[in-house]
Amino acid sequence: MKIVSMDVMSTGAIAYYVLIASREGFLTPILSENNINRVYADPVPQGAILTAIVIGLSIQALMLVGVMKLSRDHPTLDTHEIEKDNT
Repeated sequence: MKIVSMDVMSTGAIAYYVLIASREGFLTPILSENNINRVYADPVPQGAILTAIVIGLSIQALMLVGVMKLSRDHPTLDTHEIEKDNT
């Protein structure tokens, strides 16, 4: 549940960032002679969001590997028992 909640929190932060970044414009930032006075979307937040998605995916994969190792060593769902065995 902790992994799922971290994923939901990360997705919410990314969605909020996309909402704020998309308020300025919706057009692709390709300049031409016909489209000089239009409002364009900023490509920098798009790159930052793609990076955040990749980093979030890799962190989630590492957490799932940790859970798989814990489940192999301790076949229980009780976190207090797992912590008692590790101290």
